[in-house]
Amino acid sequence: MTAGGVSIAVIMTVGLLAVIATRGLGHFWPADVIEADFRVPGEAPRVVAGELVQKEEVPRARLAAAGLPVDVQGGEFMTRELFKVGNREIFGADFNWVVAEWLSNPRQPANLMTMERREWGNFYGYLVNVKEDGKVVAEGDAAWTELQQRTARNSELYEEIESLQKRDIGHINHGLEQLRLTSRKLELENRLDATAQADLAAQRAQLDAEYQVLEAKLTAISQQFNRDSVTVRTVDGRETEVSLGKVVRSYQPNAMGVTEKLGFYFAKLWEFLADDPREANTEGGVFPAIFGTVMMTLIMAVIVTPFGVLAAIYLREYAKQGPLTRVIRIAVNNLAGVPAIVYGVFGLGFFVYVLGGSIDRLFFAEAAPAPTFGTPGLLWASLTLAILAVPVVIVATEEGLARIPRALREGSLALGATKAETLWKVVLPMASPAMMTGMILAVARAAGEVAPLMLVGVVKLAPALPLDGNYPYLHLDQKIMHLGFHIYDVGFQSPNVEAARPLVYATAFLLVLVIALLNLSAVFLRNHLREKYKALDH
Repeated sequence: MTAGGVSIAVIMTVGLLAVIATRGLGHFWPADVIEADFRVPGEAPRVVAGELVQKEEVPRARLAAAGLPVDVQGGEFMTRELFKVGNREIFGADFNWVVAEWLSNPRQPANLMTMERREWGNFYGYLVNVKEDGKVVAEGDAAWTELQQRTARNSELYEEIESLQKRDIGHINHGLEQLRLTSRKLELENRLDATAQADLAAQRAQLDAEYQVLEAKLTAISQQFNRDSVTVRTVDGRETEVSLGKVVRSYQPNAMGVTEKLGFYFAKLWEFLADDPREANTEGGVFPAIFGTVMMTLIMAVIVTPFGVLAAIYLREYAKQGPLTRVIRIAVNNLAGVPAIVYGVFGLGFFVYVLGGSIDRLFFAEAAPAPTFGTPGLLWASLTLAILAVPVVIVATEEGLARIPRALREGSLALGATKAETLWKVVLPMASPAMMTGMILAVARAAGEVAPLMLVGVVKLAPALPLDGNYPYLHLDQKIMHLGFHIYDVGFQSPNVEAARPLVYATAFLLVLVIALLNLSAVFLRNHLREKYKALDH
């Protein structure tokens, strides 16, 4: 029965992961675009095009109740299909349900194009011409090659613009802010004399001069970036002009072979892992969320491990065993079952408002009234998770200490070692695998929490990473993104539900992989320690 129960659990887990992976990872495959004639009874025929996303059977009466001109005397069910039609600025929505029986003459033209844009989602249609500064430079068959070349050029310019804005100009803005805070601090301390003002003015002038150079460079690159445009035509004959500065890539999925589609698939997968999000988190990548999740979990582990281990050592090795100790152990065990949102409320009230507010008053008075640590951020999110996970570490470490034979302690003491030396050189090394087990359990629980993080530092969009080249390099006061909150936001708060659904699966699968990777790293370290001290067990 035990083996059967474990087998069922494993099968269910693997099946769940397989469903999530299939639904999520399939989103990046370049699906063929179907063009078909569409005619609603009583209306003029028109042409539609898009990616077939879903197909289902629905009762005919249900369609009739929705106001569609359906013959209720026909069969019981009709087929309806969900198409990703794109062209949101024209049709008003990315997705559209159509009755399959009203579609005819489906086809997949090789020159039907999918254009992925930074705004307004995908565009499906045909390429008419390519323009430079409003003048046509290529049309017909030559236009497609010209489009690919100019899109690649624009991608390089976009990366250069991003680098200038985030790194170079961001560094100057950070320096100007530090000068402002320094001036305010000197003013509060009555030390802002003429010499200090002149020194600050000289530094500010130098930064302003550097900014003027970068601004001129950025303006020149932006002009080149917005120089090109394309004229495109929808399948129903409407033409529009699109700036190539708004285009990420263009491809013709119906003309792509398997090898080309595989290359495209892995490029999209890498974009998902390495890029910033866009389009209300429904497009682009999730790298800031990956970085925030890993960084917060690592800081939490660094904080929770020593506190949990010290508490367990005191309870097991030093505290007098009696009613009070038993009550403390019961309280620790009960803390492990407290709802996570309660820890979030505690973190907001104590860490952010009390502790963070006190730190601001003592060390960052020059920044007032804007809070520095008196607002949710990375440090408070990590501390909140540490409080949430510390009972798990305490219990696991205590169990490890309890399993060490008493004879080893007595033998060490008999050889002249002090109790502290025995604890440090004999007991703790042998209990280290149990400590690592506690940390593994803590990481597994804390990394997937969402509810408390919404109160203490995780936000919908924070593309700027808390680790950069500006002193002090790791900004513990900065807000972060988190994969768990990203899933919640995209799945339940997105204005474009159908576009967000595949990303929910993809991000969920990625979160499982991140947690598994963190846990496997800790398991590897635990097994290494177990092998190292196995001889002492005998």
